[in-house]
Amino acid sequence: MTETALIGAKPQQTQDVPAIRLRNLTKTFGDAVAVDGVDLDIRQGEFFSMLGPSGSGKTTVLRMIAGFDLPTSGTIELEGVDVSGKAPFERDVNTVFQDYALFPHMSLVDNVAYGLRVRGVGKRERRERAVEALDRVQLGKFVTRRPSQLSGGQRQRVALARALVVEPKVLLLDEPLGALDLKLRQQMQIELKELQRSLGITFIFVTHDQEEALTMSDRIGVFNNGKLAQIGTAHEIYQRPTGSFVANFVGTSNVFDPAAAKALYSRATAFAVRPERLRLGWDVRPVVDGSAASSTSAAAAAAPAHSAGRPAAGPGETSVRGTVTSLVYVGHATQVHIALDDGPAVVVLASDELLDENQAVGAAVTVGWSDRDIVWLPEPGPAAATA
Repeated sequence: MTETALIGAKPQQTQDVPAIRLRNLTKTFGDAVAVDGVDLDIRQGEFFSMLGPSGSGKTTVLRMIAGFDLPTSGTIELEGVDVSGKAPFERDVNTVFQDYALFPHMSLVDNVAYGLRVRGVGKRERRERAVEALDRVQLGKFVTRRPSQLSGGQRQRVALARALVVEPKVLLLDEPLGALDLKLRQQMQIELKELQRSLGITFIFVTHDQEEALTMSDRIGVFNNGKLAQIGTAHEIYQRPTGSFVANFVGTSNVFDPAAAKALYSRATAFAVRPERLRLGWDVRPVVDGSAASSTSAAAAAAPAHSAGRPAAGPGETSVRGTVTSLVYVGHATQVHIALDDGPAVVVLASDELLDENQAVGAAVTVGWSDRDIVWLPEPGPAAATA
């Protein structure tokens, strides 16, 4: 059998018809509103991530797409067909869960072939398709093993093979990497994206991990309190958040409230600047070897150009004073936490110098940024989330 046989020879779908369309989707549990009027189109062959904190509604949306929960109101369409009231087995989707849900007493090939068996596929064909599915996830030589004989990453691949062998139109993934250690999770992020690209199947991935979403997704929907706060590419979500929640939840942002914005720019609208966009100037540079400069000019001579002295507040730039409150070493850089004299506490990412915490804490500094790096954060209207 060929790879086409694995994923199914299906008619080409026009890009005008989304793989999944949600309209005014709502789910309540008693008085609690878990999902509140979500509108969303997920494109054919897209890797779409639903990102948000616990309780934001993302998993409930996934369960409604799968058919495990029925919506209180609204509609769910699969390739243009309304499936809102259909049972899970009547929908051409499949789900990979965080715990993998493999049968411990079955071999890998029997685990993968189980869905085909339920569908009445003959023994010989279902074994051939199961073996090819395991080959596709690089586990073909382990067909006779049982799940207990595999690593966590290998079990995750078996769960993927079992979900894909039945040739779903959409694959739903409910935090499938959550139980893996950091290194394996990072490796599986790359492998999962490569698998999705090679198969061309629509993947809908639920996660609370920002790095996972940014690494793998074609687009991301950020959920908050049952609503979609923003939809966009990883670059759009990170570089141009549409509100304070997205700016704070996806990565780290320094958010200035309307009062601080009014004082700096005569505009009473909150704004954010990412830590890596800030420049740091020391009155006395606190280097680790103890040879701290004794003046601003000495610090400027010793420090790298981008962090030396006081950042100039020239045209299109802003400069404010502050005091260092703490340092956090994160390996590739040092997070310098600063309380601004006339503003909030901010974090600056210093990536090219090792600082002495005993000298740095309490030091007077200047923080500067280019005004083009500002992201204004007006409260988003309904159109901002669904654009």
